[in-house]
Amino acid sequence: MNAPSPALSEIGQIAIVVSDVAKATAFYRDVLGLKFLFPAGPNLAFLAAGSVRIMLTQPEGRTEAGKNSILYFKASDLATTHAAIVARGAASEHGPSLIARMPDHELWMAFVRDPDGNLVGLMSEVRK
Repeated sequence: MNAPSPALSEIGQIAIVVSDVAKATAFYRDVLGLKFLFPAGPNLAFLAAGSVRIMLTQPEGRTEAGKNSILYFKASDLATTHAAIVARGAASEHGPSLIARMPDHELWMAFVRDPDGNLVGLMSEVRK
């Protein structure tokens, strides 16, 4: 019997590329009423829209403010899921790597690109 193919579950995070993180944070928190979670330096802020985390970030690499947001899908086994998605035809942008050590978990991410070159994030929060 074949093992089930790794699949993505729910959206865990959406990155919104903005020109001014502080101004965007005020809008999403104060105007839209999203719950502010934490800052991560001057160029990153995290908010919650229900169970989905919103990351506000400034442009990096090929991104432009307002033109390249990223969906991050949760994966329970990041390495296996990333490998399976690449084997099914996605272009790998970056293999699984540790992004941040939090008090109660480690955040791991990997990235692939869709046929139009849009970045798709795969994330796993590994509890300690």
